Amino acid sequence: MFAGPDIGVDLGTATVLVFVKGKGVVLNEPSVVAIDINTKQVKAIGEEARRMIGRTPGNIVATRPLREGVIADFDVTQRMLEYFISKAMGKRRLFRPRVMVCVPSGITPVEKRAVQDAAEKAGARPPVLTIEEPMAAAIGAGIDITKPAGSLVVDIGGGTTDIAIISLSGIVMSDSVRVGGDKFDEALIRYMKRQYSLLIGERTAEEMKVNIGIAYPGIRNEKMEVRGRDLISGLPKTIEVGSLEALEAFSEPLNAIVSLLRSVLERCPPELAADIMDKGIIMTGGGAMLAGLDRLLSEVTQVPAFLADDPISCVARGTGKALEILDHLKSSISEVAATRYK
Repeated sequence: MFAGPDIGVDLGTATVLVFVKGKGVVLNEPSVVAIDINTKQVKAIGEEARRMIGRTPGNIVATRPLREGVIADFDVTQRMLEYFISKAMGKRRLFRPRVMVCVPSGITPVEKRAVQDAAEKAGARPPVLTIEEPMAAAIGAGIDITKPAGSLVVDIGGGTTDIAIISLSGIVMSDSVRVGGDKFDEALIRYMKRQYSLLIGERTAEEMKVNIGIAYPGIRNEKMEVRGRDLISGLPKTIEVGSLEALEAFSEPLNAIVSLLRSVLERCPPELAADIMDKGIIMTGGGAMLAGLDRLLSEVTQVPAFLADDPISCVARGTGKALEILDHLKSSISEVAATRYK
């Protein structure tokens, strides 16, 4: 029986990455779809659709079909997945690929079923397998998950932060909070509105996060001109904002991540806690790249924290590689498929 290629999909709230066996990560595009609300036709997907956010005419809406790590619009997610899988496969579309999709560790069975159904309807060969994000992140970061030694992974994506302690090819304990890069953007939008009566868009907030955002004082002190609409006069306005103001804006999402990490560490078995002290905290995901976040987590926990190589693609690479070591991961992967398709 002929089969399509093995594909790993990091179905993120902000970005979708696709890993193809033998090729690596072949696709990295925003999880955005532009739709004509009158005809229900898809006008653009990915980067092209992202450029339309806040700039579309009334009949076209640029939407993100995933929110906080889960599917908010099933039909649009299916069409987006179908587009990305087809684009990743190129001309090799004769056979349906075997697909593994990563999901947040706090996802419900209903939400997980929705991910599997969307991937299958988008062209994946059943059964569609799922893997929890911190496990995929650990594999993608190069950690040997088969050893009887504890590893602590903090994966900060666009919609969720997943924290897990992994040992002997399984997740010993994990927890997640629906706080990620999007919440940092929203925090900046609220701060500018409250502090300066200035309304800014999502793209401007993201640029602020990247250019001046910090999670620890003194890491850098950049300034940036921010353009938006004055809520009092209704006219365009430009204000200069610095890194310390961004830090003030980020206090709520940062506290949520720190509280989650403390909670996981407090419940950690003592033997594994010793391993974690030796190996440190591995940080993955685009949100982990916020300047000074490693310093903040190290200071709060007294455990060294460091950023994995290429943190953005860690989960996608791990999802693809997991298909090669399924025998070691049966406890966390195969049961999902068996429940769905037996």
